[in-house]
Amino acid sequence: MAKYIAQLIIAGSQVIGRAFARAVKQEIEASQQAAQRLGNAKTRTERIANQKLGLSLEEAKQILNIRNLTKEEIEEKYQSLFKANEKTSLYLQSKIVRAKERLDHEILSGPQTEKTQSSESPKT
Repeated sequence: MAKYIAQLIIAGSQVIGRAFARAVKQEIEASQQAAQRLGNAKTRTERIANQKLGLSLEEAKQILNIRNLTKEEIEEKYQSLFKANEKTSLYLQSKIVRAKERLDHEILSGPQTEKTQSSESPKT
């Protein structure tokens, strides 16, 4: 009987050890991806905004499905998405709010990234 209990304890600790190792590995990968995502910013102010608000400019544009940074388009998309998810998902609503905050921050700080992108495009 003691032999079976010892085998059970050993097997259980192996399972727990593998699960813990897998969880640590996933956490390391997630933190590396987050660091890479935040590190892809082109300017120092963009990196600071990404860290402060938790979203990159591209992520915020994807969430609200915005191509141009205009106050009207941001507000229109924000209102429609926020109302569409009003009764279904608080998580999606919070992502929509964070995306709007990030885009509003970008508008207030100026269209620096659009200027650098347009000046980098080759002229023919």
